[in-house]
Amino acid sequence: MSLRTASDDSASEIHLPADIDWEMLDKSKFFFLGAALFSGVSATLYPAVVLKTRQQVVASRIPCLEMANSMLRNEGLRGFYRGFGTSLTGTIPARALYMGALEMTKSNVGTATVRLGFSDAAAAAIANAAAGLSAAMAAQLVWTPIDVVSQRLMVQGFLTQGGGGGLKSYNGGIDAFRKILCTNGVTGLYRGFGISILTYAPSNAVWWASYSVCHRGIWRLIGCRGCRREDSGGGYRADGQAVVAVQAASATLASGVSALATMPLDTIKTRLQVLEGEEAAAERRRRRPAVAETVRELVREGGFRACYRGLGPRWACMSMSATTMITTYEFLKRLSTKNQETPVFY
Repeated sequence: MSLRTASDDSASEIHLPADIDWEMLDKSKFFFLGAALFSGVSATLYPAVVLKTRQQVVASRIPCLEMANSMLRNEGLRGFYRGFGTSLTGTIPARALYMGALEMTKSNVGTATVRLGFSDAAAAAIANAAAGLSAAMAAQLVWTPIDVVSQRLMVQGFLTQGGGGGLKSYNGGIDAFRKILCTNGVTGLYRGFGISILTYAPSNAVWWASYSVCHRGIWRLIGCRGCRREDSGGGYRADGQAVVAVQAASATLASGVSALATMPLDTIKTRLQVLEGEEAAAERRRRRPAVAETVRELVREGGFRACYRGLGPRWACMSMSATTMITTYEFLKRLSTKNQETPVFY
């Protein structure tokens, strides 16, 4: 990709590392290295996910730091990693589906939009939005059951202590999977699937489109700063540190837009997946909580602001996840490029 900028003395080009499309990747290396890299990312960010989930399901508002201190005091560091094994097991196939759908859609839609006469910027935004949408829908086929199980493990014990609905006691992910399947069937594992699609598909589309726009906009804003002049005199080559910094800033901005737009849906989804009562529980918890009932309960508890409980951890988690994801993802793609003995990094 090249971006033209106006310098004081002449018009120059900033040469960024070329985009790597689906056909240029060694697929086995791409998926194997991706599983390893993103497992590490998931482990780093998991405590923020646990905090966000607990804030969303508790009946009263508890400040994030207060909850974190309480968890550390009562449960130790293990409390921040409840359900992590289950989550990690599902992350690997879900990420594989996500990355495959993302790259194939981006490559095909990008080519089609350019042929239709769209500008490079518009074509990139459309391709990224379509890729994010299709990737999220593909990943949710695997991720929703894992999400249901891991979220119940995250809040196990916490709800009974902090005031909320009671849940069965689960002895790990396999036991939780078996009990949910026996009690509610397959539909119990796919509870919240529809609203998960409504949350993650638009969220991913907004994120990838926003990222594309922010990425180009930041490069135009900073111009040649953070670049070095090429020996041939044909323009500027973006410095490696500048590339990573722009990617991180673009990811953070895109995460803010996406988090604000979809937070209420994420809160409703989490409650639908977690606050399902068992047969021996009270009537309110025995029946399935519909979306409308969940919204009414949230509004009763704290008004519309209750829909934004956990926004801080979610925004922080999305920003950190997006920043590490995009930089790791670009690094992964360069490691996985075909016919390249030594990957080139700028």
